[in-house]
Amino acid sequence: MRSQRALAVVMTAASILTGTSAAANAASNHPVASWRMNESPGARTMADSSGHGLHGSIGREVDTGLRVDGAIGYRFERLPPDTPPTHPQHLITVPDRADLDPGTRDYAVTIRLRTTHKFGNIIQKGQATVAGGNFKLQIPNGIVQCLFRGSSGTILISAPRRINDGRWHTVRCERTHAGVTLAIDGPTVARRSGWTGGIANSWPLSIGGKTHCDQVKVGCDYYAGDIDFIEITAG
Repeated sequence: MRSQRALAVVMTAASILTGTSAAANAASNHPVASWRMNESPGARTMADSSGHGLHGSIGREVDTGLRVDGAIGYRFERLPPDTPPTHPQHLITVPDRADLDPGTRDYAVTIRLRTTHKFGNIIQKGQATVAGGNFKLQIPNGIVQCLFRGSSGTILISAPRRINDGRWHTVRCERTHAGVTLAIDGPTVARRSGWTGGIANSWPLSIGGKTHCDQVKVGCDYYAGDIDFIEITAG
């Protein structure tokens, strides 16, 4: 899938806006996984074009081969939040591999997406109480947020504006030893200094919501919208 690749996603409990700074940070430039999401309709395997074999399993409720505004991607239909039953087929999962964990490396997630909705977890590895920490990218109220929780603390940062306008946006969230930065369509829009420490868990990587949830005590936070590509890079 062909799209701009300038998206660094990170969350921090407090965010500092820096709308004029450039988004590119060369620290996290080693490809870990590249999912172009250009499979044909009905595909059930998300191919990793990085050469590392980090292929994903596509749930039956995820539409593939979608063509929108010159891009080919996946569509996740809207599901009512916190309403049983669960929909595990709404998810794409990639089996746990050490390469997918940030560890203590510089680490960045880049996603191109479009949505008109205002809820859901876009991508994550692990959940809030998981041993070893976790990271995720979510979009509450149409505002992209990125979170890294590690052995030394948690950083969450939020974009200053909504992007649920039905247009394609490229989001990049990057965690380094200096802190976390978030860029949208090129410019850095949020930054938070600090070090989260190591992050490594035994959970699969999930796209489109949580893998462990019941929609009663733990909401599944299902994402609604389209995704063009996802790329993970590390230092």
